[in-house]
Amino acid sequence: MAIQAEPFVVNVGPQHPSTHGVFRMKLTLDGERIVDADMVIGYLHRSVEKLAEERTWTQNIPFMDRTDYLAAMTGNQAIVLAAEKMLGIEATERAKYIRVIMAELQRFASHCMAVGTFVNDCGAWQTPLMYMLREREKILDLFEMTCGARVTLNYMRIGGVAFDLPDEFVPVCRQLVEEDFPRRLEEYATLLLGNEILIARSRGIGVLPPELAINSSVSGPVLRGSGVAWDVRKADPYDVYDRMEFEIPVGYQGDCYDRFLVRFEEMQQSVGIIKQALDQLPGGPEKVDIPLAPVAPRGEHYSRVESPRGELGIYAVSDESPNPYRFHIRSPSYINLSALKQMTVGHTVADAVVILGSIDIVVGEVDR
Repeated sequence: MAIQAEPFVVNVGPQHPSTHGVFRMKLTLDGERIVDADMVIGYLHRSVEKLAEERTWTQNIPFMDRTDYLAAMTGNQAIVLAAEKMLGIEATERAKYIRVIMAELQRFASHCMAVGTFVNDCGAWQTPLMYMLREREKILDLFEMTCGARVTLNYMRIGGVAFDLPDEFVPVCRQLVEEDFPRRLEEYATLLLGNEILIARSRGIGVLPPELAINSSVSGPVLRGSGVAWDVRKADPYDVYDRMEFEIPVGYQGDCYDRFLVRFEEMQQSVGIIKQALDQLPGGPEKVDIPLAPVAPRGEHYSRVESPRGELGIYAVSDESPNPYRFHIRSPSYINLSALKQMTVGHTVADAVVILGSIDIVVGEVDR
């Protein structure tokens, strides 16, 4: 006999560990089944965009470390490319290669966190996450070796990078991408890709059709997991990505498992890109000399990069002063949440945690 029950509301987050930061899902339930969902943000606002309008371009670089704090190098790359576009400055050849190396190391490290926490959300008890953190730490060691910081890095500069690579960087990096990481990725593939619990928790869950993905303006692995082969590194190359050979991994069902698989395969592609960049790395200076507070001509520009979470764009307006007149960040974590309601309604509360984990948000970028 069916029992008629009144719908009730449950808050998942902001305290729930699987919300990956201060973010709240307001779920309306009929039993365990989700019948409606609202996404509530506003717990971590930092006024980054407004603060940026009161500071010079160089002073704004550290702000981008603290939006997506799991991919600070990518944030650095986004803002220096935007500034160079506004100012008409070209970075040195060596700096462009160093930026690509650092950005791909950061992508690998970020996907380590994404894959590890996602598998944890699916029911694993810490072991895969600890394995992934081990590989991430090796990359953070390289960052620390180069610029003295591990998470919030402030490394890239307008016209180049702050410091050249130390002598020990290339041998250690080669060891990682030529031997350590390929061996570990093979081990993780054996451990995870056919795991029946992971498949049961993620296959067919949170399906995002390609039409809805495109109409929702999602990007990154969330979009590619739905079968859309869009990557800014290919579509609108920057630095020296046009000289790199790599594939764009895509999914075929648009579910949580496909989004997980895309990130896993992107880690392998990043290893290949880093190898190519190390092989092609030219000599020369690591930056060009620019004024302490350069002034951009009057105008507006949009610049974008492919962050681990999708298209990270910066729209800026110059009024011929040392600081941007207007500064806006197109953050993929925020926009990728736009389809979360459609992905969760009809599933259970336990599924909602897995679906949110498959989007891989960083709340500093959501509520910037």
